[in-house]
Amino acid sequence: MGTALVWIALGLTVSLLATGASAQATLNSVKQKGFLTCGSNTGLAGFSMADARGNWTGLDVDFCRAITAAIFDDPTKVRFIPLAAKDRFTALQSGEVDVLVRTTTATMSRDTQLGLDFPAINYYDGQGFMVRKKLGVSSAKELNGASICTQQGTTTELNLADYFRANSMKYEGVAFSNSDEVFASYEAGRCDALTNDMSGLYSVRQKASAP
Repeated sequence: MGTALVWIALGLTVSLLATGASAQATLNSVKQKGFLTCGSNTGLAGFSMADARGNWTGLDVDFCRAITAAIFDDPTKVRFIPLAAKDRFTALQSGEVDVLVRTTTATMSRDTQLGLDFPAINYYDGQGFMVRKKLGVSSAKELNGASICTQQGTTTELNLADYFRANSMKYEGVAFSNSDEVFASYEAGRCDALTNDMSGLYSVRQKASAP
């Protein structure tokens, strides 16, 4: 049975993050190393994904290369570090990566509590649900009592709780550390629905046995 997408508007954004430390200090460090270390997604078609040979492609990848081209006049002087959602901020704060360019929602709390800056937003998105067509669901408000797969450490997980609370609905959250585990669990029937950015849902939907 194929899958369908149900959309809810939650004002989700996919953003570029940079360290809250001095931008000039970060730039000097990058120049001294001779390359930019870019925190990327672990694999999301259209945004950042590596093929079998380790060649990276996608919108976020191109953004990283544009930064590198601006610094070194050479878009190849970049190293991509794939980061799960739960690890991305720690990697940026510790200096493991110079810049984080991956699906990340810009929020006030992240701006004020993590010591990070959101200098640019490169993609606007909304959050939605992927459900099996056999459920006959046409609105997110029909998911009362459903089990829903989501990714740990994301605003998607928080938005899910807020949405169901606001609509006096109940759900069973089934959370995993990375997007591959989330989708694999959905495909295996461990949950009735999967929630993520709409762009992310369209991406993983192509992997479905019956998209």
